[in-house]
Amino acid sequence: MEAVETRGEAGAVAPAAAAAEEGVGEGGESVTMSSGLCKPLPSSGPRSIHDVSHPLSAEELLSPGPEPAASGQDSKDQMLPNGTPVETSSPASSSSLLNRLQLDDEPNSETRDLFVTVDDPKKHVSAMETFITYRVSTKTTRNEFDLPEYTVRRRYQDFDWLRSKLEESQPTHLIPPLPEKFVVKGVVDRFSEDFVETRRKALDKFLKRIADHPVLSFNDHFNVFLTVKDLNPYKKQGLAFITKMGESVKYVTGGYKLRSRPVEFAAMGDYLDMFSQKLGTIDRIAQRIVKEQAEYLVELREYGPIYSSWSAIEEELNKPLNGVSNCVGSCCITLDDLSEDMSEDFLPVLREYVLYIESMKNVLRKRDQVQAEYEAKLETAAYKKEEKQGTPTNVEKCQDRVECFNADLKADWDRWQSNKRQDFRQLLMGMADKNIQYYEKCLAAWESVIPLLQEKLEVKSESHS
Repeated sequence: MEAVETRGEAGAVAPAAAAAEEGVGEGGESVTMSSGLCKPLPSSGPRSIHDVSHPLSAEELLSPGPEPAASGQDSKDQMLPNGTPVETSSPASSSSLLNRLQLDDEPNSETRDLFVTVDDPKKHVSAMETFITYRVSTKTTRNEFDLPEYTVRRRYQDFDWLRSKLEESQPTHLIPPLPEKFVVKGVVDRFSEDFVETRRKALDKFLKRIADHPVLSFNDHFNVFLTVKDLNPYKKQGLAFITKMGESVKYVTGGYKLRSRPVEFAAMGDYLDMFSQKLGTIDRIAQRIVKEQAEYLVELREYGPIYSSWSAIEEELNKPLNGVSNCVGSCCITLDDLSEDMSEDFLPVLREYVLYIESMKNVLRKRDQVQAEYEAKLETAAYKKEEKQGTPTNVEKCQDRVECFNADLKADWDRWQSNKRQDFRQLLMGMADKNIQYYEKCLAAWESVIPLLQEKLEVKSESHS
């Protein structure tokens, strides 16, 4: 199973600035396929395909899932120590900021003809293994599909099979990354609700990115993945579907050495190196912050009740002390939500783009191999021309492969940059939104304690007069 984000919790007051810290190493555990009983897991449940949002929309990126139903506890969480409801919809806060956010690059949903969603995870238990499957729902108007709607169930290794086939058959294109397969055994429960939901969202985004791609979405393997109930016969076919372009790149030997990468592709490589370094630093610091916040929150949860127990022996300070205790408790709840958002929404996007960078570098390396092969054959052709042996006919074919690779890579690079701008604008807007809500709630909670203190002072002054 894949590596998942380290979950932590936050404290009411920001801890000291965190320095960069290296991540924890990961181990792995593999599973094998077998039939078993289905044990449902809590999930987002079935959604109408009409409600499926674009993978880069604000709703998909900023909302971890459906809003939970209001409960007594929720109502309590929104009350201040003096009984006043928390108001967080100030003109400068989250809702208004999100409403004002406009994405110039957002694609027109009216032009889309393929909609895919991943939901309803289920746990399968047998004597041989335990694994999770996900429902993959498809709705389309494309002629390549026999039916307008399909529903199949897939496990992680099926998604992995799809990605491998796309890499083999479309070597000139950037294939979206999957979440990591392996987790540290004994540290992360790969069957917990949080883990399964994090993976579900990542797999959903993976398929949506493929469905929105003008080339990958028409791939035969993708069609099979979305429509066929049992993938096992297709998995046994091996390389049967590989295209000629895939074969030509797959069998390029490593003996060719590229003289120099063209300027535009060299610039891409330099950018990826810099971007990877920045994301790695942000990811390490963010994990350190989450860890420190979790430790701080443990202390804070012990800190609030002390004021409550103190109030029992202080008759005149009873209300103010209880007010401070309730205020600290409210801040704990709010801070816990902030830290959870950072773990479940912020960190996963960073991880996805770290994997995206590796995928892009892999495509660049393949392009370099094809160009190196072309340069070597061009040299050979020039030598044979001098020796009057004729020009090899495979040089032009190799040149065509280079030009095809360059065109596809440039198109995918532009598309990736556009998606990245949308994703990070939404990510940063969501981060600002959550922090504004957090500080507004904490401010309101502490302000609610002031009247309790002023009330005691007024009573004391009246008694003296």
